[in-house]
Amino acid sequence: MNVAHKEEKKVSLFPASDALWERAEAIIPAGTQTLSKGPNQFVMGVTPKYLKKGKGSHVWDVDGNEYIDYPLALGPILLGYDYAAVSEAVINQVREGTTFTLMHPLEVEVAELLSTVIPSAEMVRFGKNGADVTSAAVKVARAATGRDHIAYCGYHGCQDWYAVVTPRSKGIPAILKDYMHAFEYNKIESLERLFAENPGKIGCVIMEVPGTDPIIDIKTGKNFLQLAKEVANKNGALFVLDEIVTGFRYSLGGAQKYYSVVPDLACFGKGMANGFAISALVGKKEFMKELNEVFFSMTYSGDTIGLAAARATITELIEKPVIKHIWDMGEVLHNGINSFAESIDLNFRIYGKPPRGGISARNASGEEDLLLKSVFLQETVKRGILYGGPVFVSYSHTEKDIKKTIDASCEALKVLKKAIDSGDPASFLEGEPVGVVFRQRN
Repeated sequence: MNVAHKEEKKVSLFPASDALWERAEAIIPAGTQTLSKGPNQFVMGVTPKYLKKGKGSHVWDVDGNEYIDYPLALGPILLGYDYAAVSEAVINQVREGTTFTLMHPLEVEVAELLSTVIPSAEMVRFGKNGADVTSAAVKVARAATGRDHIAYCGYHGCQDWYAVVTPRSKGIPAILKDYMHAFEYNKIESLERLFAENPGKIGCVIMEVPGTDPIIDIKTGKNFLQLAKEVANKNGALFVLDEIVTGFRYSLGGAQKYYSVVPDLACFGKGMANGFAISALVGKKEFMKELNEVFFSMTYSGDTIGLAAARATITELIEKPVIKHIWDMGEVLHNGINSFAESIDLNFRIYGKPPRGGISARNASGEEDLLLKSVFLQETVKRGILYGGPVFVSYSHTEKDIKKTIDASCEALKVLKKAIDSGDPASFLEGEPVGVVFRQRN
């Protein structure tokens, strides 16, 4: 029985989910291990709180409801849930051993594999989360340049050096904020101004690539990423590209290959192992050698499960048209939904690039409106489509999945249009609206 049927029969939608959440609130601070997966990031009361299993592009909640999934665990699921080649590689490795007293051959083999597909990967080190390697990149840049200040653009994880500039800075020495300097994406003058205001202080420029293409400078013909690297290097700083999200989605070699820029250091994670925990810091040998002295060592850095999954995943990317598929399916999805929204004069769109997008719902003033977005999320999840913050497509999303998603989304947009025209969209919301997040997705 799906959510819509349960609602029609006035049956409690998620009794098992709700019971788990009640237990979680009593024993887990914030109730969740990952803030972006928490109930307040979805429409509470209409969306399940816990998922139990996944297969391909579909997931099932603990109450047995089935959905086509688009957040894809916030990006790690690139090939699909329980993708045979990866699952089998991991199961086989579990039987051989997960971690050992000495190093394992996979550490060398996967590092060599990455060096063949990522332009900047002359040397490689592994971590488990994105924040592990973005933090390592900053430490390497500081060691290589002898400078402590950081120019940043985008989101880079929960470690102190970056988290101090977020609303969740409690427990972090406020003085660390003095070393952080934000610049704006696609505005090279904002980065140039930081170097002018902080001469000889900035050791690295670290940025991620949002869903918007870097603009091309008319005079030089170079894109924003290329110019940012040029400005950084000219001023004695390293250019670090955070590819935790874009890596292995934009192209096999990441956004750096797609946009023709070779960073000094780059950070990968999420999609590189199809849901298994691993991340990688890669970069030019002259800078990566700083890790001979920079302290970056963890018990599970060489965990064989993540490495086996990464090898299997990247091999699939090399041998099969994974990248083309997610771009093609993403384009069909975006175009199908956006063209319908335009046809009914609704200020709504799936924005970003086909393999990595987001949801934008704007009010009459042209401002992003979480209430309107919440109505859309509510109406789609009731129809078996699980959206969230990001909109990703996996290799397992089929044409049938995409068609069903477009159809359900268009029906949801009709309800959203009706809600807006009523002058009281809040009255259409059956649960609690999506909460505010501090991470901006461009």
